[in-house]
Amino acid sequence: MSQRHESIYDRDLDRGEANYVPLSPISFLKRAATVFPNRTAIIHGDLRYTYGEFYSRVRRFASALKARGIGRGDTVSVLSPNVPALLEAHYAIPMIGAVLNALNTRLDGATIAFILEHAETKAVLSECSLNGVMGEALRLTKNRPEILIDIVDPMEPEGPRIGTTDYETMLVQEGDPTFTHSLPADEWDALALNYTSGTTGNPKGVVYHHRGAYLNAMSNALTFQLNSRSVYLWTLPMFHCNGWTYTWAVTAACGTHVCLRRVDPALIFPMIRDHAVTHMCGAPIVLTMLIHAPADQKVEFPQRVEVCTGGAAPPSSVIAKMEGMGFNVTHMYGMTESYGPATVCSWQPDWDGLELSERAPLMARQGVAMVALEEQRVADPETFIDVPKDGETIGILMLRSNTIMRGYLKNPTATQETLKNGWLNTGDLAVMHEDGYVEIKDRAKDIIISGGENISSLEVEEVLFRHPDIMEAAVVAAPDEKWGETPCAFVTLAPGKEGTLDDVAVIEYCKQNMARFKAPTRVIFGPLPKTATGKIQKFVLRSQAKEI
Repeated sequence: MSQRHESIYDRDLDRGEANYVPLSPISFLKRAATVFPNRTAIIHGDLRYTYGEFYSRVRRFASALKARGIGRGDTVSVLSPNVPALLEAHYAIPMIGAVLNALNTRLDGATIAFILEHAETKAVLSECSLNGVMGEALRLTKNRPEILIDIVDPMEPEGPRIGTTDYETMLVQEGDPTFTHSLPADEWDALALNYTSGTTGNPKGVVYHHRGAYLNAMSNALTFQLNSRSVYLWTLPMFHCNGWTYTWAVTAACGTHVCLRRVDPALIFPMIRDHAVTHMCGAPIVLTMLIHAPADQKVEFPQRVEVCTGGAAPPSSVIAKMEGMGFNVTHMYGMTESYGPATVCSWQPDWDGLELSERAPLMARQGVAMVALEEQRVADPETFIDVPKDGETIGILMLRSNTIMRGYLKNPTATQETLKNGWLNTGDLAVMHEDGYVEIKDRAKDIIISGGENISSLEVEEVLFRHPDIMEAAVVAAPDEKWGETPCAFVTLAPGKEGTLDDVAVIEYCKQNMARFKAPTRVIFGPLPKTATGKIQKFVLRSQAKEI
């Protein structure tokens, strides 16, 4: 590395407390409570908390944990649906230098036990409806956390108790609403720990820092055009990349958080109307659920609702149907290692005059770097040379930014492999278009090689989604004696359409709408296995395809 040349600007212009403050998303709440103390910050059923009350509750929470011995570098694990306590944990825990570990609510006891041990968890907060699985996890741990706190949600208070106290009692009896907190001494300090799905072996713990969370939250607020009049419905799990950092972004904009325990169209539609919801996020499966909801669950609302989707490219048919129901869809792309959203399919003015059939494929691309993402590129993983911008040559999508994880907890080998050569290797196969927009073609492990030809599972799925009777589809490779591999389609039919299609009809439909060699050779009907964030578990389907 070359020596840094000292200039006149390197003398007598030092960094100090007056001109350098560590970036941390906990600052957003203090500001919101100062500027809009009486504005509604949180809605949960009949509960309403203003920003002043939100800040007071968070300080109670932080002070109570600190009094119990929790401090810098200690892990606090929280297992909860989207209720106020989980949102408050996103501020209170890092406020005292501790690290928030929001747990996936669909994990089994053995996996949670592994995480508690691996993260060296010092305190656990668990919502009563999930205490059965948390109790099992605790029984399996060798080093049981001493601090156990129940979250009792008034909307659904039933469930076993495993804690020594409950959350609200702790706030009232142990918390100080005037607690004085400080920013981290170093913005590189760990803020949150999020575990990947662990589809191959144990899950990996992705470590976030204060600076990255602050920047990604600001980037999301700007990209999604959040402001103080925004009303955000929590259709996205807060445990997933800390709610794609919208747990902090909505507060930064001084908007309103509307909590939602579970994704259910029967709840979502009336909440959009009753609370004048303006923004929401979710994987394409959430959009599909809304589209195919029974007619008696669909409630009309006067406003247009901005929807950010990611996790998989939204099929063009889904974009079209959502627009017809009053939603504007924005496609973002990211991963746990990038604090959630990293790229966005930014709207171009010359798309305004295009027919939906022309613009939907453009909108389904992963797009360009969000404002906080420093760089993205598509490169050959062996030579590390960028692929040409021809929309055809496939490479690996790579990212570089302040909004990339610190690494994997206690896993230096995996950290070095994923972040080698100064870039995050996403593992996603992509092309770069002439206009600089990236388009994911497949996960490296999902590409199908049939007779030496590459077949994108996403391309086949796009065709399947266009069929009016198909609600969900996933395509994986199935072993084939002649071709090596051929596409195998797993399909869920729309409600009321069960039994109306057979495999022959689906295969023929695909052959008529794409290159015939790309059409699936097998079709299996039924529900698709999913993660808690709505992603289809293709590793399960690959295993089933091999058995078939």
